[in-house]
Amino acid sequence: MNGKTLLLVEDSKKVQNYNRQMLEDEGFSIAAAMTLSEAWKYLAGHGSAGGSRPNAIILDIGMPDGNGLDFLRELRERGNRIPVLLLTGYGEEKDVLLGFQTGCDDYLPKPYTFKILLMRIWRLLERTEQVPEILTKGTLTLKPISSEAYVNGVSMGLSPKEYDLLQYFVQNESRVMTAEQVYEAVWGKPMGGDANAVKKTVSQLRKKLTGCGYTITNEYGNGYCFERGEP
Repeated sequence: MNGKTLLLVEDSKKVQNYNRQMLEDEGFSIAAAMTLSEAWKYLAGHGSAGGSRPNAIILDIGMPDGNGLDFLRELRERGNRIPVLLLTGYGEEKDVLLGFQTGCDDYLPKPYTFKILLMRIWRLLERTEQVPEILTKGTLTLKPISSEAYVNGVSMGLSPKEYDLLQYFVQNESRVMTAEQVYEAVWGKPMGGDANAVKKTVSQLRKKLTGCGYTITNEYGNGYCFERGEP
């Protein structure tokens, strides 16, 4: 056993059984869900209060009780950052782009070879495990795994998008970034006509950063910067 647990969300028994057997042979512990409701039930029992969560989710899009993208979207809206690899028969460019915009970490269209799937899984795990369990700046503490943030030990009560934005700023301390750069990195798509989204979310964050020793400044004509200071 390699100590890694994968949740396979796939409605094809043939694909499910094959991937399960092959991945178990590679040392993975496998949890299988044939429907999205089974996947939600599994996650509910293996969250922070119910035991160790899976290290990654391998998710199909076309499921009998719903769309895998809706599952992924709700997962991210709940602030869940478990890495997700979409393994699906939808392989056109627009499908892949939509998958990443919705919040997946990798995308592999069917048909595929097991060696490619295995490589993608290991690369995904390596990337996500590089994120530290805790980030600290002054009295500000971020927990990337649970998407929680605290100032002086008190929860900031951030929405998922506020947390994503704050973590992005913390990881880019002292770097000046345009609203377009911030939007594309955090929202995962071109800013387009949604120009006020960054401004509004930054304003909300500034108020919640009071007392931590850091703030987000706005350099007129240049962009935003996370640096030492008070709102």
